[in-house]
Amino acid sequence: MRVLIVEDERLMAEAIRDGLRLAAIAADIAGDGDTALELLSVNAYDIAVLDRDIPGPSGDEIAQRIVASGSGMPILMLTAADRLDDKATGFELGADDYLTKPFELQELVLRLRALDRRRAYNRPPVREIAGLRLDPFRREVYRDGRYVALTRKQLAVLEVLVAAEGGVVSAEELLARAWDENADPFTNAVRITVSALRKRLGEPWIITTLPGTGYRIGTQPDTGGEGDRG
Repeated sequence: MRVLIVEDERLMAEAIRDGLRLAAIAADIAGDGDTALELLSVNAYDIAVLDRDIPGPSGDEIAQRIVASGSGMPILMLTAADRLDDKATGFELGADDYLTKPFELQELVLRLRALDRRRAYNRPPVREIAGLRLDPFRREVYRDGRYVALTRKQLAVLEVLVAAEGGVVSAEELLARAWDENADPFTNAVRITVSALRKRLGEPWIITTLPGTGYRIGTQPDTGGEGDRG
């Protein structure tokens, strides 16, 4: 999952971002409305976390833009305005959830995951492909009934690959969806993470590398050696 945090209090925004990373949720920060709109125009986010009172276009205006775009992106309003009238206005603007400051980070994580499940209501909450069983809410992965312990980043990459349902996912898309805006596009982090993930899942290998194209989970496991499939 990748979220955009629109919050002008820098220390709070960074604390939220760092906390979400520990929960395997990639997050970018926008400190004002103009930056938020720019990031929304160039990146694919699963959820927007909006503070309503920010410099430039307000959180309310950004919410209206998101709704008008027809993307269906869930919006969580994060603000100190806790009156019922304020909440009612936020929901009327298109907010899907509302969390008032101060708040516990764990509650934010739970709400984000609930919104993500609701966004993907037409897909089963537990996904299965090629002998893999992935429970994105419990953060658990099984291969042919065997529990597989993964790092947060490996799990994030696997979620993207499983969601593609056997389709090819480019390295650029993996970098965009499983990392954040600070990731170096010239890094070999994707290749290294995919290679380690493949080994964790074990043989026969089910993650295939298509040189110059990307990666996919094969519905027919690869019985050959791993070679340079990183």
